[in-house]
This record gives sequence, structure tokens and C-alpha cells, in this order.
Amino acid sequence: MSASTLERAARPRRSRTRSRTVNARPALALSTLKPHQYDLRPACASLVCPDCETWVPITGLQSKNPKIVPHDTSRAGKSPAVRCRLGSNRLVSVDVTVRKWQERLEDGHAETGHRRRTTVLRKPKTAVAPAVSQIAAQKHPSAGDEPGDGRPLWLLREMKWASTESAVRDADTRRAQLPVGDAPLGAPPVPLTTLHPELPTG
Repeated sequence: MSASTLERAARPRRSRTRSRTVNARPALALSTLKPHQYDLRPACASLVCPDCETWVPITGLQSKNPKIVPHDTSRAGKSPAVRCRLGSNRLVSVDVTVRKWQERLEDGHAETGHRRRTTVLRKPKTAVAPAVSQIAAQKHPSAGDEPGDGRPLWLLREMKWASTESAVRDADTRRAQLPVGDAPLGAPPVPLTTLHPELPTG
């Protein structure tokens, strides 16, 4: 297998490069990035490339023309080499001091450190009130639920009425014969027939 057929892997990103090529695009201002998207420490000066979103070293941070080093868009040594054409060799405008960057970074950590997950308290589901017919069905069992020898409910009701019919009718008859009003307790019975006293003669 010839070397030309081998797929070239992404190269490691070096902190310094000998390339004097300068990207024609305007310089990238660090103030347009978030504090966690760049690092101004001299030992690891780097930033997230806005075009390919990979961490890239910044060369010449202490010089007049710092810039982003040429870089690939994939992981070094593990993925195919795809050069970031838009972001490589782009000038960087260091318009943020190291102290200001550290303050913004610390403020961001302090703000996110106090955040807590909001606990959602769900209301318990209330039971649906039963309909009137359902309440009546619970109070009055059906014929199948009636204890006994399996006779239907209407027949049991008829038998109960037949056993008390005579007593009920007798009470109704006596109630119709009483005069209107309450009778005093312990009093003699009120005559039920109209008295016609005879006038004395002579």
C-alpha cells in the first residue's frame, strides 16, 4: 500500500508556528467571547475557534500581532485532517486584561455555583365526585347483590310490602277517624259521633 493512499490524520496543535500567513478576516476580539471560551495564561494561551468550535493555541500573545495557529477541525492523531480555512492564522485582538478576564471568570463561577435545581411540586390529583346514580347504586344493591335465595329485588320488595300492608292500612284508617289537632295525653277519648242532647220537657 503506497503512502499516497493513506488517510492523513489531524496534526497536533502547536503553541507556536513559523507560518507568516495572516488571515484576511478582521481580527477576533476577545471581548466578543465569553470568559470560559478563552484562556489568557501565558503557559496555555488559547481560545475556542468561533468557526470550528475547537480549542486552538494563540501564538505571539505577548507580541503586537497575536493570531490563531493553523489547525484542523478534528482531534489530533485520531480523526481525518480537515483544515479550518476560516479560522486558521486569524489575528486576535487582546482587548481584555488578564485581571479583568479572571474577574469575569470568577463572577461566572460564583453565579452558577449558587444555582440550584428547582423542585417542581405537582398538585395531587383530586378524585372525581361520583354521579348521583352511582351513589344510589352503592346504597341500593342490585338484584344480584341482594342476600337470599337469588330472588329478584322487586319480588323481595313486594313480599315486604305484603307483610306490612295490613298494619299500614289499619293505621291509616285510625288516623282518618281522629279529629284535627293533638289529643292531650291521659284525656278521655273524644267521641267520634255527633251528640244531640235532648231538651228537657215541661
